[in-house]
This record gives sequence, C-alpha cells and structure tokens, in this order.
Amino acid sequence: MAKAKGNRQQIILECTEQKESGVPGMSRYITTKNRKNTPDRIERKKYNPFLKKYTLHREIK
Repeated sequence: MAKAKGNRQQIILECTEQKESGVPGMSRYITTKNRKNTPDRIERKKYNPFLKKYTLHREIK
C-alpha cells in the first residue's frame, strides 16, 4: 500500500445543481488538497457533461 504524501489528501468534488435538476447521472471529479492550508471544504466551478455547462462542485466526504 502506498504511503500518504504528507498533508495532501484526496477528495471528491460533486455537482450541486444536478441533484436539484433531476437529470440522471452524477458529475464527480477527484482531486487533492493540502489539508493544512485549506481545512475547509473546497468549492470549484467545473464542467458538468450531463448538464453541458459549468456548475458549482463541492467537496463531499
């Protein structure tokens, strides 16, 4: 098993607008963050291929 690289933590970003719209499928992205510098949850604008536009994606646990 690979050793964790310091403070880097792998997180999942999930679309917030798609849950409300009722469109099937779920847009998710995997990325990393430094938990020492950014202890709060991340919010990013990412492309959602199901809605075909840029939407707000939030970190989930």
